[in-house]
Amino acid sequence: MNNALQIVTTVLSKDDADRLALELVRRRVAACAQVAGPITSTYRWNDTIEISEEWLCIAKTDRSHYTAAEAVIHELHTYELPEILAFAVVDGSHGYLDWLHAQLSDLSGPTTI
Repeated sequence: MNNALQIVTTVLSKDDADRLALELVRRRVAACAQVAGPITSTYRWNDTIEISEEWLCIAKTDRSHYTAAEAVIHELHTYELPEILAFAVVDGSHGYLDWLHAQLSDLSGPTTI
């Protein structure tokens, strides 16, 4: 059964995004995390329209690790209300999905970088 997810969040700086990606993978709550940016975000906050430069962090995980991944994001995030959205992976290559699940399941493996 495929229960893979992609979790998306945005952060203020590349350093923040890199640190978050590393911790999600190091703690084995994500098999992979990608950083993209900078991007421009337009949103309403406290009744004001804001336009900000942000960095996108996309984590590959599964449903059973979502709560732990969300907790890591909240722990490390600098925003008062971080964007944390999870999207179900409808399909993917069997080899990649097998690898993804193996990275999340093998908690005894090395955590060095």
